Amino acid sequence: MTLGNYQRLIKLADEVFAVKSDPSQLDVDQDVLIRLKKIHPATISEYNEGNGPCAWVLLIPTTLGLMNRFLANEISEKELYELTPLKAKYDAIYLCSALVLDEYRRKGITKQLALKAIEKMRKKHPLRAAFVWAFSPEGDKAAEMIAQLAGLPLYKREK
Repeated sequence: MTLGNYQRLIKLADEVFAVKSDPSQLDVDQDVLIRLKKIHPATISEYNEGNGPCAWVLLIPTTLGLMNRFLANEISEKELYELTPLKAKYDAIYLCSALVLDEYRRKGITKQLALKAIEKMRKKHPLRAAFVWAFSPEGDKAAEMIAQLAGLPLYKREK
């Protein structure tokens, strides 16, 4: 039986991030999705050509203070999410994750989704920095390109 796009993205997320075996990572479930939308409606972006999602991008706007604590390994990714206040002025953007099915890679989908989300967030929030915890060379490269195109300095958390 062939998996649909949604199931393939879920499988890809499990393979890339192994979030079930790392409690410090954010495990995105329905409750997390609801809170992310409260933080900002553009936190989750999806690319869908009609057969289910082909790509997901997750960006979390937060504060520079929380960004610095995360980069210094003082708090986990899960704590970054939990400590990000609702209805605050966010000045940092966490480039949390991007998942793209193989046949849709190298088409600029992640870049387009991320830049559109950042543009929406900037309408209400004075974003001054981007940060990432990359799990792959491709993720690192994508974060660098997105930050550069958004005109934001990029800060990286080492594994």
